[in-house]
Amino acid sequence: MTKHNPAVLAGLAVRLTHRDRTLMHLIWEHRVLTSPQIAQLAFDSDDTARKRLLTLHRLGVLERFAPRLPPGLGTAPYHYVLGEYGAAVLAAEDGLDTAEFGYRRDRAIAIAYSHKLAHTVGVNGFFTALTAHANRVSTARLITWWPEHRCTQHWGDIAQPDAYGRWTENGETIDFFLEYDTGTETLDRVVRKLDRYTQLHQTTGIATPILFWLTGDRREANLRKRLQAHPAAGALPIATASRSALTGPLNEGPAADLWLPLHTKAPRRRLARLTQVWPHPAAPRQLAHTDLEDAL
Repeated sequence: MTKHNPAVLAGLAVRLTHRDRTLMHLIWEHRVLTSPQIAQLAFDSDDTARKRLLTLHRLGVLERFAPRLPPGLGTAPYHYVLGEYGAAVLAAEDGLDTAEFGYRRDRAIAIAYSHKLAHTVGVNGFFTALTAHANRVSTARLITWWPEHRCTQHWGDIAQPDAYGRWTENGETIDFFLEYDTGTETLDRVVRKLDRYTQLHQTTGIATPILFWLTGDRREANLRKRLQAHPAAGALPIATASRSALTGPLNEGPAADLWLPLHTKAPRRRLARLTQVWPHPAAPRQLAHTDLEDAL
């Protein structure tokens, strides 16, 4: 068991802000967040975020790494995971030691070498982009953001979505499962995921919308053809979008009118307005939601 310097822990009680603690919880929950994603979540500028993150890193609250990118792609941003002193603080909040809390430094850092790193960062980027939009627009809010491991705890014996979210904008609210596509799986394998979502629908009686967030227009078009041929396509609310359509530094991200329901050709719709398309929207789930706006 790691021994923590009591003087350092006592000093953190003074130095850590409410925002710091919230970020620590988010990074622990979602495994890894990049510096731009953290800036989207909680800071007014990238520069302010970098300065605070450097302080948290030096305090041992957060660990960081920068993955090596292929030649010609520049330098990756710092990726942050929970550090030993950050884990000690969160564990103490729950009346636990770090072992009981479930933290191990080697496991926290292991995401740096995982083949799932890009996928995890991409999924997290979907939700930090929604949060960034909500920070600019008073009528929007990301109410819920559940990572894969939390979805697995609830539905893993049937379906295993990459994430689950609840988003509201201009008085319209949508619950959804996210399937984040990196282009590495065959389209046939992606389509087979509908088998499990069909079983989940039959088991719960709730047809939660399924969103496929794809790498490019061509892959989206090809996937749509295969999805439309699936026997469950008519019973499940499904929409697709391509992140290649995102342009500009202040784009609206996944909240924008990028989403095309499976059995329509046009127009593309805003995320929150997808509920107008499906005649039988999902009933509200009685789940513990995380209000990120209040938390930060």
